[in-house]
Amino acid sequence: MQARTIEIMDTTLRDGEQTSGVSFSSTEKLTLAKLLLEELNVDRIEVASARVSAGEFKAVKNITDWAKQNNYLSKVEILTFVDNGVSIQWMLDAGATVQNLLTKGSMNHLKYQLKQTPEEHFKGIQDSIELADKNNIETNVYLEDWSNGMRNSKEYVFSFLDFLSKQPIKRILLPDTLGILSPSETYSFLSEIIKRYPNLHFDFHGHNDYDLSVANAMEAIKAGVHGLHLTVNGMGERAGNTPLASLVAVVNDFMPGISVNIKENTLNKVSQLVATFSGFRIPVNKPIVGANVFTQTAGIHADGDSKKNLYFNDLLPERFGRKRKYALGKTSGKANIQKNLQELGLSLSDEALKKVTQRIIELGDKKEQVTAQDLPYIISDVMNSGEKTQKVFVKSYVLTHSKGLQPSTTVAVEINGNTFEENASGDGQYDAFINAIRKIYSSKSIEIPQLIDYAVHIPPGSTSDALCETTITWKDGVKEFVTRGLDSDQTVSAIKATERMLNIIEIQK
Repeated sequence: MQARTIEIMDTTLRDGEQTSGVSFSSTEKLTLAKLLLEELNVDRIEVASARVSAGEFKAVKNITDWAKQNNYLSKVEILTFVDNGVSIQWMLDAGATVQNLLTKGSMNHLKYQLKQTPEEHFKGIQDSIELADKNNIETNVYLEDWSNGMRNSKEYVFSFLDFLSKQPIKRILLPDTLGILSPSETYSFLSEIIKRYPNLHFDFHGHNDYDLSVANAMEAIKAGVHGLHLTVNGMGERAGNTPLASLVAVVNDFMPGISVNIKENTLNKVSQLVATFSGFRIPVNKPIVGANVFTQTAGIHADGDSKKNLYFNDLLPERFGRKRKYALGKTSGKANIQKNLQELGLSLSDEALKKVTQRIIELGDKKEQVTAQDLPYIISDVMNSGEKTQKVFVKSYVLTHSKGLQPSTTVAVEINGNTFEENASGDGQYDAFINAIRKIYSSKSIEIPQLIDYAVHIPPGSTSDALCETTITWKDGVKEFVTRGLDSDQTVSAIKATERMLNIIEIQK
């Protein structure tokens, strides 16, 4: 039997941008539009609301210009309004050819927001559809608050669908606008509608207020829906929309006879870029794309992985362009540490492994976080007790930041007993500091790792005027590693994290 393909419309650039505090620039929107269509292979993208701003218009124009040149224009959609043709003219000026017309899917919204009768609303919708048709614009129709409409004013919903069934439209988009549906309601409402209108194309648009959006999307598919609306990282208003990565994994693993066109191995790459552009950090335990979801912490799990993969499930990290990791801490056993040693190309005797394991457990008890890149440092410390294992010291530094002048730093670093001094400027105090460090290491013909992420946190229980923790992710060739620094001053905590990195590369040498 041939698989039924569910059409995926990604609305990260429109509904996802309604995440509190998120606004993509026009360049970022174009970059993400290209990735969504070319890398992820989504079927359609909703990129903006008409009439919002001059910046939004520019972003859409950039996307449609590119899409037209690359035969993607029919896949680019704009949210429009019943507004006597204003949205249609905006679309024509922006070069877009598909509108998602926002209408009222419940009597409550129609009565109290628009203060119209159904007949008045339907007349305005018909005029918008006819105007779009005259201008070669394809129409899909959103029934805003449809889920409440089905609960409280089902007769209105069916009269609306009767009306739409006679209009020249392509799709009807059914949103759970307020995220109120349970899985059983989702299946019941959609089954009833699809059975009644077998020749119409229906999309389901879920929200995650009760953390049920993926379950609701599964029930929508079972009910016979033709398309789903998703966002990267589940971005969206309030608790967000149905997350793309989770839904794709669920369909591929639990729904035989159903397929999507999404390329799994690019999900993590696009997810990380969206997180960077939006500043919307991905929770570490978020399925598929979270930092910790392919990390084993307990030693017994690492041991089981070495014995017929006893703790593996079908969510293999390689499917998503990722690798399994083994955390180091107080619950680590020898198996966890051995896995990390193998990754670093190191081996230890049983006695040495026992000592290293004990040291890592001690650090975990003190709530200190340990990474794989810390292992050479710990090994050196354990095996050479009494000897100094720190090879690099940031001995002194002067940080200057004056209005109207570029920040600069003078730094002195001791490396294996020899002191080196340099000064440099930069875009900020830490940037100037790292530029001076690069100068020092360049004189030694050593390339230091590339900084790829920089995050500042206030430790739990602390306050902004006490300690802050700076976490820096470095990339050395193809490998990434993390170092941390703690201090009451943000820049100093970053300098401590950098000193840690310099010691790790010195020991690894």
